[in-house]
Amino acid sequence: MTRPAVIVFDVNETLSDLAAIATRFTDVGLPAHLAPTWFASVLRDGFALSTVGASERFAVLADQQLRTLADPRLLDRDLDAAVEHILAGFVGLPVHPDVVDGIRSLRAAGLRLVTLSNGATQVAENLLSTAGVRDAFEHLLSVEDAGIWKPHRRAYEYAAQVAGVDLDRMLLVAVHPWDLDGAARAGMSTAWIDRAGSTYPPFFTAPTHTVTALTDLPAALG
Repeated sequence: MTRPAVIVFDVNETLSDLAAIATRFTDVGLPAHLAPTWFASVLRDGFALSTVGASERFAVLADQQLRTLADPRLLDRDLDAAVEHILAGFVGLPVHPDVVDGIRSLRAAGLRLVTLSNGATQVAENLLSTAGVRDAFEHLLSVEDAGIWKPHRRAYEYAAQVAGVDLDRMLLVAVHPWDLDGAARAGMSTAWIDRAGSTYPPFFTAPTHTVTALTDLPAALG
């Protein structure tokens, strides 16, 4: 298999550890289990807009979904303050333990690295700067500039245009099968990070590579 020229990283959950967001929910009086429901609802609405060729910023959808899901009777503060507290958690998220060494190994192997997130560029900027690996990335890209969310083909085409390579010379790294499927259908190779020992959905295009940690990806690429 041809070695990719550019590695494209998803950001939310793939690089960042969203577990801390659940703590933000309990801080304001909401149950921790509401956090993954909220995140999935944000993705759902972003995907729905993409199917009709529209788009909205992640922050806008995240704010509105919090206001929809939060039960005011459970909150220990007013709704605006609760929403602000939860969303502020994205600024200080840590990376997964395997991320820093994995990124450094890929960069040392001579691979070009970029991100492509459904979230804001500033979130990736803060995340990677805090982790000490911002300088390993050529570009931090957001679908806000592509004009449409992943997994729409145009989002991946935008990344290829910025990087100056064809889609078949790019590899997407993600924990989300829906993202990998979209990239594969656009012509990219893919790498699934399966940290949880999950089952890959058979209705999505199978990943080119499967690893349990980012640190295993350099060897998988040869």
